[in-house]
Amino acid sequence: MQLYSFFRSGTSHRLRIALNLKGLGYDYVAVDLRSEQHLGAEYQALHPQGLVPALVDQGRVLIQSPAIIEWLEERHPEPPLLPTAPEDRVHVRALAAIVGCDVHPINNRRILEALRRDFGADEAAVQRWCADWIGAGFDAIEALLANDIRRGDFCFGHAPTLADVYLVPQVESARRFQVDISRWPHVQAVDAACAQLDAFRRAAPSVQPDA
Repeated sequence: MQLYSFFRSGTSHRLRIALNLKGLGYDYVAVDLRSEQHLGAEYQALHPQGLVPALVDQGRVLIQSPAIIEWLEERHPEPPLLPTAPEDRVHVRALAAIVGCDVHPINNRRILEALRRDFGADEAAVQRWCADWIGAGFDAIEALLANDIRRGDFCFGHAPTLADVYLVPQVESARRFQVDISRWPHVQAVDAACAQLDAFRRAAPSVQPDA
C-alpha cells in the first residue's frame, strides 16, 4: 500500500496509527501542504479534494480517514479497533466522533487559513480559536473517561481502540497550539499510555520522513 501523508496532518496521523496497530506495512509518500503540492493537478487527479491522507491499495484509491479506517477494520479485523458489544461500540465511536466531527474539522489547516485570509485573524486569535474548540471537545471526553468505571489505561478497556486512534493526534495538535492538556488528567493519562506503544510512537509526526 502507498500512504499519501503530511507529517503534521491530524487525519494522516490517525491513519498511520490505525495501519500500525493492524500491523500493515505501507510506503510513505509525502504530500507537502506547505508548498501547496496538494493543490496541483497530479495530486488532485489522485484525490479530487486535494486533501490528505489517501491510501492506495492494489490500484484502488481510498480517501477520507474515517472511511479508510472503517475499511481497514472490515478487511483486517485483527486486532479490532472496536469492542464486540453494540453498546460499547457506540461509546467508542462517540468518543472518536467528538474529535473527528466536532474538533478537528474546524481546526484544520484550510479553516485556519480562511480565518487569517478572509476575517483578518492574527495568530493570537487563531490560537484562541483552536484552544476554545479543543477545550470544548476535551471537556466532554474527560467527563466520559472519568465516568467509565470499567476503563483501563486507554479510552475504553485495556487495549487501544478507534477512540485512541482519534484522540492522540488531537492531543498532539493541542500541544502544537500551546493548549495545556494537564487540565484533562484522564486525557493526558490515555495519551501517555498510548505513547508506550510502538504503533503510536512510529506514527508520531516528529519521526515521519517529511518532518
